[in-house]
Amino acid sequence: MLSTARHPGNMAASTPCLDTTEAVELYPQQGLWLKPIARLNVSVSLPQLKTPGKSISNWEVMERIKAMVKPDAFSLLKVVKSTLEFIRFEGEAEAKSLLKTMVARLDGKTIKLSGFSEMLKVRAAEAKVVFPTRHEWDSHFRDAKFMNETVAGERPDTVHFEGLPCKWFTASKDSDKASEHVLKKVFATFGEVRRVDIPMLDPYRQENRTGNFNTFSSFSSLGTSLTFEAYIQFKEYIGFVNCMEHLKGMKLMYKGDDGKAATSNIKVDFDKSGHLSDKALRKRRLERAKLQELEHQREEEKRKEREEEERKKEEERKKKEDEEKERERKREEKLRRREERMKYREEKRREKKLEKKREEEQRQLQEKIAQEERRILIAQRKLESIRLLTELFKRAKVVKQQQEVQRLEQELEQERLRQLAIERRKKEEEELKKKKEEERKQKELQKKEEQLREKLVRGLKKRKYKEEEQHREELRQKISGQKLKSAVVMPHT
Repeated sequence: MLSTARHPGNMAASTPCLDTTEAVELYPQQGLWLKPIARLNVSVSLPQLKTPGKSISNWEVMERIKAMVKPDAFSLLKVVKSTLEFIRFEGEAEAKSLLKTMVARLDGKTIKLSGFSEMLKVRAAEAKVVFPTRHEWDSHFRDAKFMNETVAGERPDTVHFEGLPCKWFTASKDSDKASEHVLKKVFATFGEVRRVDIPMLDPYRQENRTGNFNTFSSFSSLGTSLTFEAYIQFKEYIGFVNCMEHLKGMKLMYKGDDGKAATSNIKVDFDKSGHLSDKALRKRRLERAKLQELEHQREEEKRKEREEEERKKEEERKKKEDEEKERERKREEKLRRREERMKYREEKRREKKLEKKREEEQRQLQEKIAQEERRILIAQRKLESIRLLTELFKRAKVVKQQQEVQRLEQELEQERLRQLAIERRKKEEEELKKKKEEERKQKELQKKEEQLREKLVRGLKKRKYKEEEQHREELRQKISGQKLKSAVVMPHT
């Protein structure tokens, strides 16, 4: 289904049309009409400029011309040539019936421009529409050396269009691309169409500047143009002739559903290049196949390049990952070595502390042993002193011996008590550090001291008892001797 819901005001390469009375139907289902070209040429003679730097404004001249044709108006007015002697304008009227009136209002008239004393003379005439004639196409194909008029495309059967608005030949209102199907439907009104071709729809073709439309390119401006060119080949010669005759002196008009219209000047000519001939079609097919193969090769190369690039990227990624893993491994190894060093240092510090502690304990033990040895030495010396005193007691009186023994015992007891007090204080200080060990050692020391004391006391008591026995024995002997002496003496008395 052909769409007609388009707004002509949005069409590029077109001019708004206010008068549609002269329009004739082309294909109303698509909103397409033909309207006669109402074109005139206007020439304005310019005065000789004598003042340096002074110039004539084309825009001012154009505005004066527009004012001269009022109440009528140009639908289009443009400068086609400007020299020092004249300015040539090309204008279009809304309707061909207005041409004579507008020419009469302009031709032979004068224009007065501000700043110029001379009047500018205006000449106007209806413009001749350049369009190929039947004689031209007949003579062209008759005289062409490489054309065969019995072969389609090499005879006058193909019309070449340029400047067709894309939006007017789309299959839907949302599309910007012309449709070959729509184009064929439109121009089938003049006769049965054999082939149509819109080069811009072929992604492998591109028009070159020489006008040769058989040129191919893998790069295309598809969908980027607002107008397009087309070739329409009719099956019968009459269809070609009808198309050319109906389009002569006409421009294309589009009328939307809202009643607004727009026109577009299109270029119409017969095809001189054999564009739709079998030879040209076959050549384009071969070239298209070659280009497709080249494009396939390029795509394959691009694919390989992409794969190679992806492979390189993957290798680079893996390399980076490996480098990152290696950095992470080195970092972990460094941290592990640091932790090991820290553990080693901590262990060394701990060992040093333990060693110092053991040394301190050993030192304290040595000190205790030394103290114990010193106490034993003191006790031995005291014992020796007692022995010496005992020997002295033998030579002293019994009373003095007893008193001396008691005094020595008291001194020994006091010394023992003093030593015990000192040891008790030391033990109390040491008990704060190691109570159990000190208690054990204190008990051992006390036990040893008690044994020593008991041994000393027993020795002293034993020696005292022996001495007393000896003393008593001596006393008895002395008493016995005195009694014997007294008994011997008494008889003499």
